[in-house]
Amino acid sequence: MLVFWGSIFLFGLSVFLITIQMFLDEDEFQAQDKLDDGVSKSELAKHGLILRYSRPFFRRYVSPIVGSMKNKKKIRDRYKRPLANAGLKDILSPEELYSFKIFLILGFPIMFLFLRWFSAADWDLSFVFIVAVVGFFYPDIWIKGKIDKRQEEVILAMPFCIDMLALSVEAGLDFVAAMAKVIEKAKPSPLTEEFQTMIKEIRVGASRAEALRNLSWRINLIQVSSFCATLIAADSVGASIGPILKALSVEIRQKRSSDIEKKGATAATKILIPMMIFIVPAVLLTVVAPLAFEAMGIGQ
Repeated sequence: MLVFWGSIFLFGLSVFLITIQMFLDEDEFQAQDKLDDGVSKSELAKHGLILRYSRPFFRRYVSPIVGSMKNKKKIRDRYKRPLANAGLKDILSPEELYSFKIFLILGFPIMFLFLRWFSAADWDLSFVFIVAVVGFFYPDIWIKGKIDKRQEEVILAMPFCIDMLALSVEAGLDFVAAMAKVIEKAKPSPLTEEFQTMIKEIRVGASRAEALRNLSWRINLIQVSSFCATLIAADSVGASIGPILKALSVEIRQKRSSDIEKKGATAATKILIPMMIFIVPAVLLTVVAPLAFEAMGIGQ
């Protein structure tokens, strides 16, 4: 009975959302969509199939409803920074991310029921509610994975970029030109993308300190925050940033080496559990089984 009424609720909710959108001006939506959406399909494909194929639907049918909610400011404040940390601020707005979450409450159960029908599997229908909950929290898990991966790439790129920045400054280039030289010479990475954004902010009138604070806010990493705070302090007293950048580069390399050593030290502990479960029993069976058979007189 619970499954039946839950299915009725999900179906009614989907009909309600679609009915509301039928009253919207289709021409107005298409015109606004062309103005707002400058994201190509190839760019969307980099962020997974679920986002690629869900985005047209939740932008069309759910985002207008979320945009008219009274608490949309709270939604914007909650998801604005995670989207920036994940490098998705040009792909999704906070309102669209929340729309994505709501859409998957229906999308995941519908996909579950389709797979159940297509594979003729005897899956329990009560899993529909679990799948709906997973659908709501999936974007948060996905965003967290994006942030962790992006921060790792930033840490890997920092030593070379800071060394190049120090060399460029000591060679006589100003800060913006040195940043441009780093972008030109370094391998493409999230850090060089953020440097490009920082240069754009400075060129449109932001101060260096303000642009550095924005850089720290977007990446949200201790190493980057230390880098930005040091440059802001040096800029405020007029100190040369070349030696400071070299010292920062050495510090970051040492920090990365210590992190690798910590991961190596914990690897032995992590492998202990599977070794005790899988390897030790197999070794004991190989050693003890012949002795046990001999003691029982088997095989004589």
